[in-house]
Amino acid sequence: MKVVILAGGLGTRISEESYLRPKPMIEIGDQPILWHIMKYYSGFGFHDFIICCGYKGHVIKEYFADYYLHRSDVTFDFSAENQMTVHQNVAEPWRVTLVDTGLNAQTGARVKRIQKYVQDESFMLTYGDGVSNVDLKSLLAQHRKSGKIVTLTGIQPGGRFGVLDLEGETVRGFREKAKEDGGWINGGFMVMEPEVFSYLGDQEECILEQEPMKALAREGRLGVYKHTGFWQCMDTQRDKGKLEGLWQSGQAPWKDW
Repeated sequence: MKVVILAGGLGTRISEESYLRPKPMIEIGDQPILWHIMKYYSGFGFHDFIICCGYKGHVIKEYFADYYLHRSDVTFDFSAENQMTVHQNVAEPWRVTLVDTGLNAQTGARVKRIQKYVQDESFMLTYGDGVSNVDLKSLLAQHRKSGKIVTLTGIQPGGRFGVLDLEGETVRGFREKAKEDGGWINGGFMVMEPEVFSYLGDQEECILEQEPMKALAREGRLGVYKHTGFWQCMDTQRDKGKLEGLWQSGQAPWKDW
């Protein structure tokens, strides 16, 4: 089963980093968050990736073009007609298709533009800026059992701001917003049937999360897999710092390899 990753957005909320490279190429540890996402999927046996490129997509292409070389021991012998010998190498079991889906295209248009690479197969889809420890096998099993066209992973993120504990008009304290305080949101990590393409338009303003998903919901064809474990996107420097801290601590919940 192919895994489609949306990696073409501008990343304006983390512009301190994204003015140099697309957000999925911002590093956690010494590897782009895109790599972390792919390693996670690969740990469940999903090795065939389609990357929807857009803003600074050449950076992603160059990363994969040099991936094998950068992770190998190499001898350059300039005395023997510039021979290069690769000694020890670390290869991933990946097949990666990089597709230029447009600079300004919204998410729905990007997905529509990779249709020819998916054709008539079920596929997974996620965003290129979030990691989780969602059980992908259970997600897929629920999707197949449900008969839905799309199943998304629902999560309950904690709030970014402290919540006031009130008694009448008196503030009694502050606390972080608990999961129980909010509703479920789309955390990505979706499974889709090829019928979804009929809900998408090629026009740049087509947003997957707007009319296409609303139409699927009205028809009862949009399912949710509720995930109460770890999930974290990387929208801001604060988010990046949190993910970096988890990785450096050796306790990153998404590291299953």
